Amino acid sequence: MDRKTARAPKEKSAQAKMLTGSAWMTAGSMFSRVLGAIYIIPWYIWMGGGAVAATANALFVKGYSVYAIFIMISTAGIPGAVSKQIARYDALGEYNTSMRLFWHGMLATSIMGFIGAAVMWLTTPILAAGDSRMIPIFHSLSLALILIPMLSILRGFFQGHSEMAPSAISQFLEQLVRVAYMLVTAYLIMRVGDKDYVKAVTQSTFGAFVGAIAGIAFLAFLLIKRMPQIRARNAQSLNQINVSVNHLLWEVVQQAIPFIILSATVNVYYLIDQYTFFTGMKSLFTTTMHDLNIYYAMFAGNANKLVTIVVSLAAGMSTTAIPLLTSAWTKHQHKEVTNQITNALQLLFFVIIPASFGMAAIARPLYVLFYDYNEIGFKMLVVSCVMAVFLGMFLVLVGIMQGLFQNMRAIIEMLIGMAVKVVFQLPFMMMFNVYGPMIATIAGAATSCALMLYDLHHMYHYKAKQTLKRVVGITGFSVIMFIATRLTVDGLSMILNPASKSQSVLILVPALIIGVAIYVYLALATRLADTIMGRRVGKIRRLLHIH
Repeated sequence: MDRKTARAPKEKSAQAKMLTGSAWMTAGSMFSRVLGAIYIIPWYIWMGGGAVAATANALFVKGYSVYAIFIMISTAGIPGAVSKQIARYDALGEYNTSMRLFWHGMLATSIMGFIGAAVMWLTTPILAAGDSRMIPIFHSLSLALILIPMLSILRGFFQGHSEMAPSAISQFLEQLVRVAYMLVTAYLIMRVGDKDYVKAVTQSTFGAFVGAIAGIAFLAFLLIKRMPQIRARNAQSLNQINVSVNHLLWEVVQQAIPFIILSATVNVYYLIDQYTFFTGMKSLFTTTMHDLNIYYAMFAGNANKLVTIVVSLAAGMSTTAIPLLTSAWTKHQHKEVTNQITNALQLLFFVIIPASFGMAAIARPLYVLFYDYNEIGFKMLVVSCVMAVFLGMFLVLVGIMQGLFQNMRAIIEMLIGMAVKVVFQLPFMMMFNVYGPMIATIAGAATSCALMLYDLHHMYHYKAKQTLKRVVGITGFSVIMFIATRLTVDGLSMILNPASKSQSVLILVPALIIGVAIYVYLALATRLADTIMGRRVGKIRRLLHIH
């Protein structure tokens, strides 16, 4: 009896940590993405709209695609690795060791940040690929590399202790300051100053440096404030493991290499598009570079900014899953590992499938609100919504594999998926024209996901049949929601002007309310929400008088 009563709180705590941590990380990531998408409305207008704004957006997207890869290289996956190792040593009661790991990891990432910034600055002429406009943009982004690694490892410290709120808040604060700087400088240059759009884009990308300062300041303040609690906890350290600094750093490096490879996957997919779309399309079709820049900005910039809101739902869950699974794996709690895998997957599908279907249903008014009326842009957003499901699934599955120390297996399956992407890139462009790169990404990500799902079931026997049944239910409810929402959009578009930004809001709001209401009602009425999110959902059902 004593043992059983002792276990119950632990299991409840693990589930609570998964839900609460996922909620914080998802909220922080989602609000950051929403903010990162909303800014485009005034930014696009101040850039002058039309061809100038599209060109400026294309330059911005090209700069960030390369910058994202440099972030992965300069941090070398150390923040995620430190988070994972901190969770491991804390599970063993070695609190002093986990703290030493954090401080040495902070030093290592700071050095690598300076090296990454220097390399990006010096290689800018090569990265620009003959476009002189990209040189100042890459230079401005390289400065942010000095700070981003430090910011990332501070987040990793809190995540390693399953404290997701500080990380989520800092992420939102970083984005808020970055966007504010972008909009102020864009307005001053394009409306008050000399209207040099390259200079405006350069300042917009420099906003990454300014935002990083705000994020570091917030987390450093929290860390200093919590030092008395940290010291008190460290005083209870078992100190049974004597690990040298070199060994600690070597452990971090061993875990960091898979993190950098796997974390960079989504960005590498986008980078493949950046360096193959233009040459591929020109070899297959008669077109101009100007038109290709506009099409590229539509799917790599416009659609991607919106669907990252959906993908961010998965990113938050992935970050939460790693330390929790690592802790359970370290304690040899195999049943807990199985339950956590099942819960993580079902929670992912419960959120990301309806979110993707919902965004696809409102693609037309949503795209008009943020950009302009463009039939190709609408279709690209719909295809991107499908892509978001598989990219989100990939992120969560990678997080699970990393938390269970299945790094090499995950890398192999990621590479197989990426090979599928590369092989089908040109054939799909030939078959599906400008939609080809996105469909090739779907094929690649889906291949990796299928392989990882198979391996996780083979090794840890998560509840695959139960998960499949619930996915069928979730998909069914999402289809019903999609039909109702799309009918609402089409009906209101017959009364209002769908090409008007202001009237698109009048189409968007009712459609959103109806879509969310239908899915929430179906999930609550059938008790599907209870089975996935726990009994606390029953309070919401009673509050809404749903029986």
